[in-house]
Amino acid sequence: MHLLRIALASLNNRRFTALLTVFAIALSVCLLLAVERVRSEARASFASTISGTDLIVGARSGSVNLLLYSVFRIGNATNNIRWDSFETLARHPQVKWAIPLSLGDSHRGYRVLGTDTGYFAHYHYGRAQPLQLVEGKPFNDLFEVVLGAEVAEALHYRLGDKIVLAHGVSTVSLTRHDDKPFRVVGILARTGTPVDRTLHISLAGMEALHVDWQNGVPARGAGKVSAEQARQLFGACPQASRAQAGQGGSGRGSAVYEPVNEHSESAANAAAPSAVACGQGLQPKAITAVLLGLKSKIATFTVQRQVNEYRGEPLQAILPGVALQELWSLMGVAEKALFVVSLFVVLTGLIGMLTAILTSLNERRREMAILRSVGARPWHIAGLLVLEAFALALAGVVLGLALLYLGIAASQGYVQAQYGLFLPLNLPSGYEWRLLGAILAAALLMGSVPAWRAYRQSLADGLSIRL
Repeated sequence: MHLLRIALASLNNRRFTALLTVFAIALSVCLLLAVERVRSEARASFASTISGTDLIVGARSGSVNLLLYSVFRIGNATNNIRWDSFETLARHPQVKWAIPLSLGDSHRGYRVLGTDTGYFAHYHYGRAQPLQLVEGKPFNDLFEVVLGAEVAEALHYRLGDKIVLAHGVSTVSLTRHDDKPFRVVGILARTGTPVDRTLHISLAGMEALHVDWQNGVPARGAGKVSAEQARQLFGACPQASRAQAGQGGSGRGSAVYEPVNEHSESAANAAAPSAVACGQGLQPKAITAVLLGLKSKIATFTVQRQVNEYRGEPLQAILPGVALQELWSLMGVAEKALFVVSLFVVLTGLIGMLTAILTSLNERRREMAILRSVGARPWHIAGLLVLEAFALALAGVVLGLALLYLGIAASQGYVQAQYGLFLPLNLPSGYEWRLLGAILAAALLMGSVPAWRAYRQSLADGLSIRL
C-alpha cells in the first residue's frame, strides 16, 4: 500500500504526462471494444437480414449468388423461374406461403422489386421483426409503389409523388417507362436491410411496364399500350384472374387485388375482350426467385431436396441462414484485419506508456535516490515502476469503458436507424473482459522493462545523485 501511494503521488507530480498517457490508452481501449461490439452486432444483424423464411428458391447457380440478388439486390440472376414452376412450389403440401420476387428494373440506381402483398405480411428481418409502414398503405393498383426508407429519404419522395421507372439496373438508363408513371402510396419504416433501398411494386405492375415490349424493345406506334389501357386491362379482368395476375396466384396468405378505378363495360371490353387475354397480358411468364415458408421446420431438408431434384427446370433451394454464414465467411479477412488494426492501436498506446516511463527514469534519479536513502530496496524501486504502469493502464481501461458507453448512448439511435445495428448498453461480455485483462497483463509486462532497468542500475550504483 505504501508503494501504491508513492506511485500515485509520483504520477500526480507528473500529471500532465500521465494524463496524456491515460487518454491515449483510453482511446485505444475504446476503439478496440467499439470495433469488437460493432463486429459482433454486424455479424448478428447480417445473419438476420432475412428471418422467418425457410427456403429461397432460384435458378440453379450458387448459394451465395442466389442470396445476393434475391435478398441483397446485388447482381443478376443467371436465369429466371417459369411461372408454372412457381405455381407448383406454391401448391406443395408442406408450403405455408410462397412469395414471388421479380427483379429487373430500377429507379435512379435503386432496384425495383415486383412481388405481391404477401411480401409485407411474411417478410421478416432481425429478431423476427415484420415490415412496417410509417406512411400510407401497401400497393393495391397496377401503378402504385411502396418505397424503402432510404429511397424516400435520399430522393425526397412523399405520398402521392409520381415516379418513372427505368429498364435495367444502371444508375443512368436510356430506356425509361415514361408513359407508365407510378404513384407513391406507402413508405416503409427503416430496417437497416436492403429493403430500405428497394422500390416495391406488384407483379402485375411489373408486367404492365413491359406488356407492349417485344424482344426486349418497347413497341412503337399502334402496338404501344398506354398506362390507361393497361389499367383498363387489369380492371376488366374477372376477380379470379385479377388475383392471379396481380398477386401471384399462390393462394397462400396473399391478399386479393381490388379494382381501383371503375370503367364502363364497353371500355373494359375494348381493352381486354376476354379473361384469357387479361391473363396473358398481366400474368408473369417468369420470375426471379421465390421465398418459401413451410408448415413444419422438420420438412425443410425434404422440400429442399425435392426442389433441387425438380424435373421441370433446374432449380436450387438454399437455407438463408447457411448461405448468410457462407457469405459472411468470405468477408472474414476484412473483419479480422479490422480487429488486428485495433489491437495494434492498443499496442501503440501501451508503447507510448512505456516510452514515457523510460524517458522519465533519468529525470527521477533524485527521487529514487531519496527513496534508497530512506531504506527502499532495489525491488521496491522496480515494484514502484510496475505499479505506475499498471495504474496508468487501469485508469486508461476505466476511461476507455466510460468513453465507449458514452459513445454508444449518444449514437445508439442513429446507428440503429441508419445501419440497422443495435448496440446494447450492457456489461462487457466474457470475451471483452478477457481482452481488458490481456491489456492489463501487457501493461504489467511493459512496466517490467523500466523496472528491470531501474533494478539493475540500483544494484550497480544505488541510483546515487549526480551533482
